[in-house]
Amino acid sequence: MYHIIFFLLQLLIFSSHAAVQDFCVGDLTGPEGPAGYSCKKPATVTVDDFVFSGLGMPGNTTNIIKAAVTPAFSAQFPGVNGLGISIARLDLAAGGVIPLHTHPGGSEVLVVVEGSILAGFISSANSVYYKILKKGDLMVFPRGLLHFQINAGGVPAVAFPSFSSPSPGLQITAFALFANDLPSVLVEKTTFLDDAQVKKLKAVLGGTG
Repeated sequence: MYHIIFFLLQLLIFSSHAAVQDFCVGDLTGPEGPAGYSCKKPATVTVDDFVFSGLGMPGNTTNIIKAAVTPAFSAQFPGVNGLGISIARLDLAAGGVIPLHTHPGGSEVLVVVEGSILAGFISSANSVYYKILKKGDLMVFPRGLLHFQINAGGVPAVAFPSFSSPSPGLQITAFALFANDLPSVLVEKTTFLDDAQVKKLKAVLGGTG
């Protein structure tokens, strides 16, 4: 019993003398690793590292999904590096959609500030949770689960998703299947789609194979 208490006291003493770092502004001149970017030298950190002004303007929604995401992740906003948070702006034109996708690095909270958005996710038990969100509504999407957002009105919609990671990652299911060189025969076997359907989707999304 006494040796356990002694060990805990030693651990507390060690912890009390451990260096405490207020922040780790990302050094974007180096590579991003699994733990994020390495820290800038404190002498080179300025207030601008903690300010991001890129979310005030709408993103360009003239694309196949009629949607735009403007990220303020560690790569764009080095002040969030190491803090376990980030944010983005989501613009959905009328008819816009963010297809089924996942963020392997973090959970998401979405707040709608303009228009209405049909949002939902699929659990690992294949249960589906979806609802039309209006101005002021929030919805949470647990880490790693497939989810989507669709403009539910005839006017542009705007939302701000925040994440529990400075670099949450993104994989869009349709792009993963049809926008690369994964051979069509493999896509057909793993999705139960026929050859014509796979080739059509690859043609739309720019895939080959």
